[in-house]
Amino acid sequence: QTSKAVDRLRGMLQSDNPQLIRIGVKNKGCAGMSYHLDYVDTPAKFDEIVEQDGVRVLIDSKALFSIIGSEMDWTEDELSSKFTFKNPNIKDECGCGESFTL
Repeated sequence: QTSKAVDRLRGMLQSDNPQLIRIGVKNKGCAGMSYHLDYVDTPAKFDEIVEQDGVRVLIDSKALFSIIGSEMDWTEDELSSKFTFKNPNIKDECGCGESFTL
């Protein structure tokens, strides 16, 4: 995770109702899979816990091999703000960059 991603995650996790963020992948989009983030109260049995600079996130066990080696970043421009992933395992992705194939 880049420092921008860590800062954004830290802000998302600071709330009156503390929760965890789980990162996973879903089958969707024109290239086949896309990343998704969910708030959860507790880790699932096989979730991987990743911590950087005091910020903990969960990696969905079903997505672990799809995400391994990836770098998560937070990007902002005039039109959007979003988490992006630099994944060395991607073989192809759609034109808009929202979905990918391994």
